[in-house]
Amino acid sequence: MKTWLGLLLATATLSAQEITVSRTRFLLDGKPFPFTGVSFFNAIYNRPFNESDAARREWLRKFARYGINVLRVWAQWDNPRGFVDSCPTCTLYHPDGSLRQEHLATLKSLLRTAAAESFVIELTLFSQESWRAGIRLQEAPMEKAAEQLARELLPYRNLTFQIWNEFSHHTVPLIKIIKGIDPRRLVTNSPGGAGVLTASPDEMALLDYLTPHTSRQRAGRPWEIALAEIRYLLARYRKPVVDDEPARTGTPQFGGPPEPTFPEDHILQIYRVWQEGGYVIYHHDMFQVPGSGAVPPSGIPDPEFSAYHRRVFEFLSRRDRYAPWQP
Repeated sequence: MKTWLGLLLATATLSAQEITVSRTRFLLDGKPFPFTGVSFFNAIYNRPFNESDAARREWLRKFARYGINVLRVWAQWDNPRGFVDSCPTCTLYHPDGSLRQEHLATLKSLLRTAAAESFVIELTLFSQESWRAGIRLQEAPMEKAAEQLARELLPYRNLTFQIWNEFSHHTVPLIKIIKGIDPRRLVTNSPGGAGVLTASPDEMALLDYLTPHTSRQRAGRPWEIALAEIRYLLARYRKPVVDDEPARTGTPQFGGPPEPTFPEDHILQIYRVWQEGGYVIYHHDMFQVPGSGAVPPSGIPDPEFSAYHRRVFEFLSRRDRYAPWQP
C-alpha cells in the first residue's frame, strides 16, 4: 500500500510520461508509441551531453528529427575495453551495491529532460563486458543495487529496466525485487550474444517485453535471419519484441562483421522487423574505438557525423512513410 501511494504521489510531481505495453505494442501515456532507439551506452558519463539541460534538450531534439525516441543507456560503463568515456568509476554502483550519488543525479536529470521531450530511456543495469573482465557485483550487492534503483527511480515513468546486456545471471530474483517495489515498471533482459533469443522459462515469463540481439553477419544475411527470429518470438511469447542491436557495422574486434557492410543492410533489416511488428534499437560503432574516424569527437552518436550511419538515420526519420502501420 505504501509503495503504491508513494508512487502516485511521486509521479504527480513529474511529467506524466509513462511507457507501458499492450499485447505486442508499446504505449506512451496510453497512446501507441513507435519505440525506435539508438545505442548511447555512455550517455550518463558523457560530459558534452550532460553539460546542461539545454545541451541535452538540443541533442534529444536532433535525435527526434531522425526518428529516435528511445536511448539505450548502460549503468555500467566501467569495462576495460577502452570505449569512449569509460572509466573504473563510470558505474552507478559501489562494490557493496550502494549507488554512486553523482551518477544517479545525472541519470535523474536525463530522465526529466527525456520526459519533457517524450523520450524513453532503456537502462541496462549490468553488462557482460564488465562481468567477463572480473568487474562484478556479488548476488547480494546486485539485489541491493536493483532495489535501490527501483525505489530511487519510482517517479520516472519514461524508463524501462534491462537487467543485462548479453547475459543472464540471477535475473529472476532481480526482476522480482524490482516488481515488488514497482509493479508497473517494464523490465526486460538481453539474454546473450547475437542469436541468443531466449533464457529460462521462468525468466521469459516474467519479462514485459523481449530484447534479443538477433543473429549478425557471421550467421548469414541478418536481414533475412532476424526476420524469422523476430517472427518466432512474437508468435511464441505474445509480447513486444525489440531487435536490440540489429546487425552490426564497424570494427570486427567487438563482435562486428568480418566483411564490409552497407547502410542498405541495416535499412532492409529494420524495415522487415517493422513489417513483422517488431521494434528496433539501432546499433553502431560510434563509441568503440576512440580517435578513429568512426567515433565523433564528442562521444555522442551524432546522426549526422557519419555518412554511413546518416543513411540509416534518415530512413528511421521516414518511418511514417515506409511503415505507416508501425506501431
